[in-house]
Amino acid sequence: MAKGLRKGLTSYGDAGFSLFLRKAFIKAMGYSDDALERPIVGITNTYSDYNPCHGNVPVLIEAVKRGVMLAGGMPMVFPTISIHESFAHPTSMYLRNLMAMDTEEMLRAQPMDAIVVIGGCDKTLPAQIMGAVSVDLPTIVVPVGPMVVGHHKGEVLGACTDCRRLWSAHRAGEIDEAEIEVVNERLAPSVGTCMVMGTASTMACVSEALGLSLPMSATIPAPHAERVRLAEASGKRAAEMAIAGSPRPSEILTPAAFRNAAIVMQAIGGSTNGLIHLTAIANRTEHALDLAEFDQIGRDVPVLVDLKPSGEHYMEHFHHAGGLPRLLMQLGDLIDRTALTVGGSTLGEIAARAEIVPGQDVIRSVEDPIKPEGSMAVLYGNLAPRGALIKHAAASSRLLQHTGRAVVFESVEDMAARIDAPDLDVGPDDVLVLRNTGPRGAPGMPEAGYLPIPKKLGRQGVKDMVRISDARMSGTAFGTIVLHITPESAVGGPLALVRNGDMIRLDTTARRIDLLVDDAELERRRAALPVVPPPAWTRRGYARLFYKSILQADEGCDFDFLVGSDEL
Repeated sequence: MAKGLRKGLTSYGDAGFSLFLRKAFIKAMGYSDDALERPIVGITNTYSDYNPCHGNVPVLIEAVKRGVMLAGGMPMVFPTISIHESFAHPTSMYLRNLMAMDTEEMLRAQPMDAIVVIGGCDKTLPAQIMGAVSVDLPTIVVPVGPMVVGHHKGEVLGACTDCRRLWSAHRAGEIDEAEIEVVNERLAPSVGTCMVMGTASTMACVSEALGLSLPMSATIPAPHAERVRLAEASGKRAAEMAIAGSPRPSEILTPAAFRNAAIVMQAIGGSTNGLIHLTAIANRTEHALDLAEFDQIGRDVPVLVDLKPSGEHYMEHFHHAGGLPRLLMQLGDLIDRTALTVGGSTLGEIAARAEIVPGQDVIRSVEDPIKPEGSMAVLYGNLAPRGALIKHAAASSRLLQHTGRAVVFESVEDMAARIDAPDLDVGPDDVLVLRNTGPRGAPGMPEAGYLPIPKKLGRQGVKDMVRISDARMSGTAFGTIVLHITPESAVGGPLALVRNGDMIRLDTTARRIDLLVDDAELERRRAALPVVPPPAWTRRGYARLFYKSILQADEGCDFDFLVGSDEL
């Protein structure tokens, strides 16, 4: 099998000429024959002026290159799409599969023997892993790391749980315009990803739990020198993998690895987005993720990490308490300790070497958990025949069993127009329903599931209500929120049948979400649903591909032609 510069030669009908031409052009960059004879490690560059989460990527790239060269490899940096959560229209999820395709095709098109992917913001690590798994070259994932915390009036702040909390207080009139502007400058004090257990931190922990990153990769703060040293070590290991030709993702990502990742996701109070991404990654292999098993893991595995939004601390505190290795130690036999990692050690060996930090209270023991069950539960019922998700670790316990009257919004635009209307017929015990916000209907399944509390109720002191939708929500959000209702309303799912005033019952213990309307009436409503033609946004390009190919939330929202292994 060809390696290095001889790999994947451009088709000119003459392999010798193809290599001759390739070497001629690359020598224009000043490379010597010695350099060009070495194994090549490709390094993705996801830096962008639109992506402050990735603001430290240039420094990390240089460190990875240094590590590659120290181990006798040849580093080659190349750009891919860069996605930032708050700069992507209409939503970053809409672009995740495009980034996965970009990553996959660039890995295939260019000669390299191993890969280092550098990313962090919510959809980038999943996209990169999806692409790399499909190519199946030796791969190491280097997360950019979380921000350090901010401070305001003696209070520790973090993006973006505190963004949402303080903005809600501003909407309710508790914080004036001048103070919210001051807060705005203090929520994100450094480059890096959100420093709470949002989607970015969840996926960094998942990558480490899957065995695709070196130990402590998930938690080192983005500005710390330790993050740079970790990048160098990752480059060095990538070069060793390039020389050896292994381990490849297919050797690392076993059923045990995916189960370990699911256990960690429940134990850290992970983001609901994480389940969609882990499902998509698993579906790129021959090992599908089972939602029923994920729910059972949630019943068996408690939340052990005391981080916002399920707890009180932030990612840098998790790091200084011992990071993921310490959590693995606390999980003990709940994880498969024989699972292999890219570093060559098993998860059990990594756990055994975890730092013991006296007095730390961020990573709890199984006997003294933050929550007795894992962070997420999978719900079924006549509203969600293929499942829905609730992050009950970040919900109000009094609302986890609740029956209320539906207040329906047809779309994000409808909600924005009416949610704060003084004449909106809504009370604190009602259930806010948002539809047409799923993978196809929105498009891109936006993080609109965190419906705001109507302003008139917020001013009465209402902090939480049951809210349901076929949308997603940020992993940084808190509330009693049912998400990912599948099938979505835009493809005729039961959410399309809900009417104002219908009663909806949430029973988290029984894992149920039900519309209390008899079957005959639901069938009448279904028969009356109009046939909706494809919307105008689907006329061309990527939008058209997206509309025709997007799968539902229970399938990871990947494209139907990308699931499965590389074999036809």
